[in-house]
This record gives sequence, structure tokens and C-alpha cells, in this order.
Amino acid sequence: MKAVILTGGKQYIVEKDQVLTIEKIKNAKTGDVVSFDKVLLTFENDDIKVGKPYIDGAVVKAEIVEEKRSKKISVIKFKPKTRYHKQFGHRQDLMDVKIAEIKA
Repeated sequence: MKAVILTGGKQYIVEKDQVLTIEKIKNAKTGDVVSFDKVLLTFENDDIKVGKPYIDGAVVKAEIVEEKRSKKISVIKFKPKTRYHKQFGHRQDLMDVKIAEIKA
């Protein structure tokens, strides 16, 4: 069975035992089990369930495997002829989660 979940403002197609990189979830640590209740769609062969917008009672449970950060992104602001320039960087906090089960 596969499902489409919504987390961190993004949609992911997931299946059991898949390792997925998502944006960090607040107050969650490595080894915790998290559940995603915003399930948009589930499908297995010809059996398809579509939510409006979410499927009632559908839950995807996952275990947090690792916490990490993405590569650094350099941001530069520059305005010509005014002696204005700023440079700074950003690193996004990420988590690797392993999908344990999908309940539809």
C-alpha cells in the first residue's frame, strides 16, 4: 500500500519501510515515533481512496532515524550605485524518517 501525506508544506508519496527526508518536526527526537494524520490519498492496486481534503481515520506512522542539516545556501543582496550589499547563509534542519505502517 502507498499513501500521499502532507508534512512541512510538501506532499510525499510513501510506502512501508521507505526512508524519507522531511523538514524537522518540532519537539521530536531521534528514535521517536511520529504519526502523520494528514493523508491525502491511499492506493493499492485498483483500490484508491481520495480525501476531501484528508482521509478520515487514515494514519501513517514513522520512526525518526536521524536529524541532520542541509547544505549551506548563500544569499546575496546587492543594489548597484548605492554601496549596498549583504551576504548571509541558511541551513535547513531536516529529519530522516522510516515509514513503519500505513493505516487506511
